[in-house]
Amino acid sequence: MRVACAPDPVDPVIRPRRTGVTPAVAMTLGALLIILSLALAARSALTAPGNAAPAATPSTTASSTGDAQAANALAPVDPASPPPTDHPSAGGTGSAQVVVHVAGAVTAPGVVVLPEGARVIDAIDAAGGAAPDADTDQLNLARPLTDGEQVRVPRQGEEPWPGPAGQGPGAPGPTGTAGGSGTSGTVNLNTADAAELETLPGIGPALAQRIINYRTEHGAFTSVDELTSVSGIGSARLEALRELVSV
Repeated sequence: MRVACAPDPVDPVIRPRRTGVTPAVAMTLGALLIILSLALAARSALTAPGNAAPAATPSTTASSTGDAQAANALAPVDPASPPPTDHPSAGGTGSAQVVVHVAGAVTAPGVVVLPEGARVIDAIDAAGGAAPDADTDQLNLARPLTDGEQVRVPRQGEEPWPGPAGQGPGAPGPTGTAGGSGTSGTVNLNTADAAELETLPGIGPALAQRIINYRTEHGAFTSVDELTSVSGIGSARLEALRELVSV
């Protein structure tokens, strides 16, 4: 009975089970945690409000505009490009230009635009040059042009216009009147020099020199009608000069 009822021998000690992690797995998990931490830190730094780009201030904009203007001022200018016109004058032309109508015996009659200070010869050249039958001896080719005038080149045998040589009808003369003779009195054929003679209508440099040569060879003019003895002066031209010359 004692044996049957005796307690069982001492039970073996039951120990709890432990889950083991190998070193390789532990290093992998640690590396993943480090990478995740770095990614979260970088995201926080990029999305922080303090890192937003500052808006451009008016002073910065003005400085940039000033720098751009200074760069444009120092940039080389293309000589072929027309100069800028800040204040164009009335009529659409600059203050340093004259607009002239060239008519008569020229290759391409019409309106030409020339620099201020241009001469009659420049206007003729701009219209393609004189025609083969042009009589340029009637013109003062060296006369300066005025804006808005007409330069009419006569043909050989054509009666000159009753105005300054090289200037068409209706154009302002030196005295400011349309078609004016430009003289305050008559021109003395016996004492006038070439410049004075060229102020007469239809008398250019060549004809003025012929008049001087004639009076040098034949003596002083005795009458205005004697002008017809000068080569290039016919009866029509004489009548145009009769009231403007004296002896």
